[in-house]
Amino acid sequence: MTQKTILNATHRAAGARMVDFGGWDMPINYGSQVDEHHAVRRDAGMFDVSHMTVIDLRGERVREFLHRLLANNVDKAKAPGKAIYSCMLNERGGIIDDLIAYWLGGDFFRLVTNASTRDKDLAWIQQHAVQFDVSVTERPELALIAVQGPSARAAVLKLVSEQDRAAVEALGKFTAADARGLHGETLFVARTGYTGEDGFEVVLPSDQAVAFWERLAQAGVKPAGLGARDTLRLEAGMNLYGQDMDEDTTPLVSGLGWTVAFDEGRDFIGRAALEAQQASGMPSRVVGLVLEDKGVLRHGQRVVTAAGDGRILSGTFAPTLGKSIALARIPAGEAGEVSVDIRGKLLSARIVKYPFVRDGQAQI
Repeated sequence: MTQKTILNATHRAAGARMVDFGGWDMPINYGSQVDEHHAVRRDAGMFDVSHMTVIDLRGERVREFLHRLLANNVDKAKAPGKAIYSCMLNERGGIIDDLIAYWLGGDFFRLVTNASTRDKDLAWIQQHAVQFDVSVTERPELALIAVQGPSARAAVLKLVSEQDRAAVEALGKFTAADARGLHGETLFVARTGYTGEDGFEVVLPSDQAVAFWERLAQAGVKPAGLGARDTLRLEAGMNLYGQDMDEDTTPLVSGLGWTVAFDEGRDFIGRAALEAQQASGMPSRVVGLVLEDKGVLRHGQRVVTAAGDGRILSGTFAPTLGKSIALARIPAGEAGEVSVDIRGKLLSARIVKYPFVRDGQAQI
């Protein structure tokens, strides 16, 4: 049965086109996907991401547990409220999910994981938490609204109580804090996001979410759907679970080697498999592509290189650049001239470093 977020009726009332996304009825756009994309790059847009899974972890050995569970090291979060991005791996080094882990002080951590992987994530986390006597509490009563863009933080700050406003305004990137809303809302405000723009992700009780969303809209923040979210994250060079990575790919071949902390003595799940892969040599790598000819790059298209064939992982037309871009997995080795098979025609493409766009500015 398709699930709905607390904002579902609000989206429909606004004329959103709804689609099934990982078992959730979600807005793909509210009219022009390109306009929504530009609103985030140039001003501020908001996304309903209440389908994401919020999981609270508590216990005296919770840090020890996360040392085992995650490929990145939670000790990098040096102060309460700090967050890290990490992959959660199986024994083969494959990616069960990518997530954000917040240390909220003492023995309290919060994970935010993907919607489509909810059941397997919870089962995996609970399976391994038992041996560390860590409590695992899903928080389905919470909603999550992402507000992104150059004006996003200012828009949210106007809705934060005066006594908490300065603390929220001072949050560094990948840091979060509890706050009260201007109308008494209970807010968890994180300076994180999935668009390549600055902004906040706001967690709050579901019964307060509709009013908060409407106040953001009144402040001029434009609703944006999953379509714009996808073009924005790809321009920012951010991976999408299930498309750019999955349980059969490791972080090392998914462009996520930077998220793995090979700390001495920390035996995280999948570490042995990653070390074996490093020792044997990387079979492939992820690169950014820009299409030189007319056409649109899409998931699954064949990429032809001097080292052998690869494939497009995520591809789209990038509104900020006016070009078609992609993340592609290609064989290791010298790529030479690159082309992409689009409907039987080999079209010329160029390998570039990603992100393609940073802070609203083209990088290619």
